Amino acid sequence: VQLQASGGGLVQAGGSLRLSCAASGRTFSSYAMGWFRQAPGKEREFAAGISRGGINTYYADSVKGRFTISRDNAKNTVYLQMNSLKPEDTAVYYCATTRSYGTPRSETDFGSWGQGTQVTVSS
Repeated sequence: VQLQASGGGLVQAGGSLRLSCAASGRTFSSYAMGWFRQAPGKEREFAAGISRGGINTYYADSVKGRFTISRDNAKNTVYLQMNSLKPEDTAVYYCATTRSYGTPRSETDFGSWGQGTQVTVSS
């Protein structure tokens, strides 16, 4: 499956952005999905994950309560709604697929990756 992330941009602290990740192919619903992010000079880290049917979601503590992951399997798209953004949320955001069950958070659990979309939050 190929992934295309979009929706990043420049926003002031306290603002909101919605990221989208469109997947090619007819097997999208067979994958759980995740969003990761990589800030300048830091390692890539898990942000949010969602199960195949979209019922179960889970988050990193740093984004819990501010970010919401969702998916539309009819549109082969996963979303990340980001509210109350902080300067420390500045990063390149990546979507990725996983065949793992449960709540995978490690990069090694994820297979296909999108190209990333830049999110910059100004103070």
